[in-house]
Amino acid sequence: MSDHAALAVAAAHDWGLPAPTLVRTGMNSLFHAGDDVVVRVGGSTFGAAAERHWLDVMSSLGVRVPRLRRDIVEADGSCVMALERVHPSGVVDWRKVGDMIRRVHAVDPGDVPGLPTCVDFPHWQLPAVLDDVVDLIDSDALDSMHRCIDRWDGWKTAALRGAVVSHGDVHPGNVLSTEDGPVLLDWDLRCLAPPGWDHAALMTWSQRWDGDPGLYEAFADGYGASLRGEWMAEAFAELRLLVATLMRLRAGRSSAAAAAEADVRLRYWRSDPDAPRWTPQ
Repeated sequence: MSDHAALAVAAAHDWGLPAPTLVRTGMNSLFHAGDDVVVRVGGSTFGAAAERHWLDVMSSLGVRVPRLRRDIVEADGSCVMALERVHPSGVVDWRKVGDMIRRVHAVDPGDVPGLPTCVDFPHWQLPAVLDDVVDLIDSDALDSMHRCIDRWDGWKTAALRGAVVSHGDVHPGNVLSTEDGPVLLDWDLRCLAPPGWDHAALMTWSQRWDGDPGLYEAFADGYGASLRGEWMAEAFAELRLLVATLMRLRAGRSSAAAAAEADVRLRYWRSDPDAPRWTPQ
């Protein structure tokens, strides 16, 4: 049994919940504990008090997030949360998602202290991450990646200006549609960043990922502005594709499925006209 699974089992037992069953694992692990609760186990980045405060602040603003079902447990450097199990229904209304992100961006950073900046994340230390997987990249793709990094040189300095409170990882995998509207999930990467940080993934989702046409346009309509053409947003949009490729290459060292997806993504960096869309993993 993994460490996350052991923590989930122990917490569910203490909370009087059914035995948890694994849903998915990654930066954090999610388990179903009956029909109404999701047990989430992840690194204790912010701590229990900050997690409770964050959910309270978001709910007070009308930003729909899963509700806590039990008090948060901190153990062995991890944070274990019993959250409302959100049951999906219908399709995501991306205008409403854009409106919620607009509300997040309006939060006073002083009301949610302790947030990192977007430049702090280890997977965005691009030269180091690229060097870690350079042996897996052919020369054409590597040249293209270096041009991408050079094209947006200076993004870290620029990102420290005009930063707002951000979700950090807005994409279809972190949004669920319900009968009452969309719910925003997975706030692990919340941070201080320019507004484009929360636009970037969706700006390429319809073209590069398997996204519905017009997804970003609907989000931007709800947000109140499209950031296409804005330097920082365009930088984040392309650099995020690079980060996503490098992370699949790294994961591919131990996963055949990740390696296969990494090969697909490298075709884009080779400017292959037949490069297929990417699959989120």
